[in-house]
Amino acid sequence: MEYATLIAKRRERFLELEEAVGDPDLFSDPARATSILREHRKLRQTLDLWEKLEDLRRQLADNEELAKSDDPELAAMAAEEIPGYQGEIERLSEDLQYALLPSDPSEDRDALIEIRAGAGGDEASLFAAELMRVYQRYADTRGWKCEHLESSPSEVGGFKEVILKITGDEVFRFMKYESGVHRVQRVPETETQGRVHTSTVTVAVLPEAEEVDVELKPDDLRIEVCRSGGAGGQHVNRTESAVQIFHLPTGIYVRCEEGRSQIKNKELALQILRSKLYERKLHEQQEAYSSHRRSLIGSGDRSEKIRTYNFPQSRVTDHRIGLTSHNLAGVMAGDLAEFTEGLQKAEMAERLAEAGL
Repeated sequence: MEYATLIAKRRERFLELEEAVGDPDLFSDPARATSILREHRKLRQTLDLWEKLEDLRRQLADNEELAKSDDPELAAMAAEEIPGYQGEIERLSEDLQYALLPSDPSEDRDALIEIRAGAGGDEASLFAAELMRVYQRYADTRGWKCEHLESSPSEVGGFKEVILKITGDEVFRFMKYESGVHRVQRVPETETQGRVHTSTVTVAVLPEAEEVDVELKPDDLRIEVCRSGGAGGQHVNRTESAVQIFHLPTGIYVRCEEGRSQIKNKELALQILRSKLYERKLHEQQEAYSSHRRSLIGSGDRSEKIRTYNFPQSRVTDHRIGLTSHNLAGVMAGDLAEFTEGLQKAEMAERLAEAGL
């Protein structure tokens, strides 16, 4: 692909944004400032990527020339380095293709992860807890921070529902592929006859919304405080620290009791509500944009079965791209790279086709 024309346009836009960033009145409009700073940062990353790619191409050309040298030792050394340059150029070219695609404003955001036990009772709740740990370990490998916002424990030590917040670099870009129904096939610990059971867990990945994205009008909210229902000792039982919020126009309901204080729980509940409303807004935009796109990778459809974890055969299959891995132990330890990379490549190919690149 020829990138020069696209890069030239990005440079022109970057210079415009440089002037906007230097404007003393930039933050008089918080929404505009957030948008400009986000675009400026992404364009800087794209241009830096281009410069690095061009430098590698120059080094590759130099080595290819040296490989033709009359000095056998020098030619051998140059030839030995060529595959490394070629591999790095291929990798960076893919990254650049992705960066040049029409921008998805949510990709560089933090994310809220809702994990809910589905069909399968206790076994589903246990797998919900295991998926939570998978995402916590995956976050650790990427250098992200994972925070436990809210949960509803089950009687067997799992979770009926749990909400995590993951913060870091481009969290939503990598985590969005986890949205959907995860199916597990295995023999539960409580099964005495060794029969394989099938259970499901639903995962929803929401890009974290900022206050400038969603306006919460006081008249649209019904906020109630109540006593926490879970374990927590005398403090939780004596105080009305739990907060539940009803968004009247949409009927969305959020409850938070994880924090010790009513103020903290209200803050967390509002954060979750904003993200739910922002996801709803994005979904409506995607529906208007392309009925085809909704069926592609990262659609976030909570009813879509996306992955099956087969424990007896140590097999994990992602149904969206037909990818099967026999590294079940690695996946459960947080190694999602194989699936994430496969899904990203599939999505990129589709987005490149849509963009006519």
